[in-house]
Amino acid sequence: MPPPPYLIVTGAAGFIGSALVSRLNQRGHHRLVLVDDFGRLDKDRNLEGKRFSIKIERADFPEWLDRHAAEADLVFHLGARTDTTEFDRSVFDRLNVGYSQQIWQTCAREGLALVYASSAATYGDGQLGYSDAHERIGALRPLNPYGDSKQAFDRWALEQEQKPPLWAGLKFFNVYGPNEYHKGRMASVILHAFNQIRESGAVRLFRSHRPDYPDGGQCRDFVYVKDVVNVLEWFVDHRAQSGIFNLGTGQARTFLDLARAVFTAMNLPENIVYVDIPEDIRDTYQYFTEAEMGKLRAAGYAAPFRSLEEGVSDYVNRYLLPGLPY
Repeated sequence: MPPPPYLIVTGAAGFIGSALVSRLNQRGHHRLVLVDDFGRLDKDRNLEGKRFSIKIERADFPEWLDRHAAEADLVFHLGARTDTTEFDRSVFDRLNVGYSQQIWQTCAREGLALVYASSAATYGDGQLGYSDAHERIGALRPLNPYGDSKQAFDRWALEQEQKPPLWAGLKFFNVYGPNEYHKGRMASVILHAFNQIRESGAVRLFRSHRPDYPDGGQCRDFVYVKDVVNVLEWFVDHRAQSGIFNLGTGQARTFLDLARAVFTAMNLPENIVYVDIPEDIRDTYQYFTEAEMGKLRAAGYAAPFRSLEEGVSDYVNRYLLPGLPY
């Protein structure tokens, strides 16, 4: 009997990618091809104890996929440059657009399913809403080069005549959870809040610079990485509907709610200090995000999403306080 086909995960040593590898292992999938820049030693912990078949450096993967596509079944393309404070557009053009186009074209030509990471950063300031309807996507105006790169690939994908047999672009909203410790400034506010509380007993939140939002009243759709992985796993078994889908909880929550949830999970009294939004991101700062989730639900995904309090409690008590890798 021939071996089962490979499942491929790019960005496998990163935050969401390594969480997905862990879940696939739990399901008995060990014929995994892991793709990343494995020179980043600060991400090594993310793959501790994981089972897989092959590790491939990011730069070598397009050629490998050309030669081995017949041995694979599905590509989870989660690797990307995600730094929203990077303003060198050539970096994003190369890593987030051109590289993704290479993978798409091979998947389309060879009949491989493709699930890739888009981003809620494509929605910009939110004035056009948060609908993932395809006819709305072309009008979106992101606020930074990272969002522009994700928008550029989404638009390019929709324009292609030759498509993979299943393709799904998932617009991740504010994902948090274990295995993000290597992300530095780009890690979730939950991780920053936890570290601040341990160091000083207080959480620093951004002061509002808009009269229609109180300090700490800025809102995000915070989604726990385990729920994100649930959706990714669902696409392994459900190949009926292609398209671009939002991936959040569908409920915006304030940063004040988030800070209070962290204090509660740590069983400590609330102590919040407000600071100005740094000037380098103030003009592009989103004050509200909330995923419209009807499209993914209509496609058949029915599992519930954790509340902010449930997700933060699990993250803090199972991972951050004991210092355990995912």
